[in-house]
Amino acid sequence: MQNASVDSQVWWRNGYVWMVLGGPAVVVVAAIATAIIAIRSPDPVIDANYYNNGLNINKTLDADRRKQMLPAEQARNHAATLTQSPP
Repeated sequence: MQNASVDSQVWWRNGYVWMVLGGPAVVVVAAIATAIIAIRSPDPVIDANYYNNGLNINKTLDADRRKQMLPAEQARNHAATLTQSPP
């Protein structure tokens, strides 16, 4: 029964061991890095009245956009209406 060959290679020289142990090790390092980032720079607290603030911002932007578009709308309307009869 001593004819069976025994692999005398030590475990740390086998590549499959490092592949099996390396995957979870990378995940643990990534989780620690993510936790450090989350602790150092937390997200700001959202204002309780965020929806109305957003509506007010949109109203201001719409008013500014209308002021900028006014010359283009006047030109479009002027080109679309015929004020004089063609020659």
